[in-house]
Amino acid sequence: MVSVFLLRKFYYDSLYLSYVKKILLLSDTHSYIDAQIEKFILQADEVWHAGDIGDLKVTDTIKTLKPLRAVYGNIDNTDARAEFPLDNKFEVEGVTVWITHIGGYPGKYNQRVRAALQKNPPKLFICGHSHILKVQFDKQLNLLHINPGAAGKHGFHKVRTMVRFELDSGEIKNMEVIELAKR
Repeated sequence: MVSVFLLRKFYYDSLYLSYVKKILLLSDTHSYIDAQIEKFILQADEVWHAGDIGDLKVTDTIKTLKPLRAVYGNIDNTDARAEFPLDNKFEVEGVTVWITHIGGYPGKYNQRVRAALQKNPPKLFICGHSHILKVQFDKQLNLLHINPGAAGKHGFHKVRTMVRFELDSGEIKNMEVIELAKR
């Protein structure tokens, strides 16, 4: 027979155990979503969109499947700008995150974000816009920069891409690049 003490200990210990959160990161959908993207959405705990959503049917579809955090991009209309912020700053599983659409790269950050990044860098800085998938550690600011490329079909990119990873007790783990069908 299990003692009441052990049950209480298990209960209280479980309150403090970390939860691994699976994140799907995408950007630049430009009004496009398909079953291939939806398959990966269903495997995530949360979806993060780094802007240039296009038609809000994209984010509406995502929200019916999983929780969504997003920002608007330069092609997004007033409806998207009313629903989503320019910058989304938050903390998940001990990881501070800043998502914006136009952010630049380590050593070449966009002027709009540069001073704020230097003053208070997040652990994870995410942007879209370029349609170029890039994951780069910024040694100077001690942050991980991710641009997931473009999941949509509009633009110069040849392969549609997304990124998925896990957040656990302040760590970013098990990062994978997802290559979708050629556009």
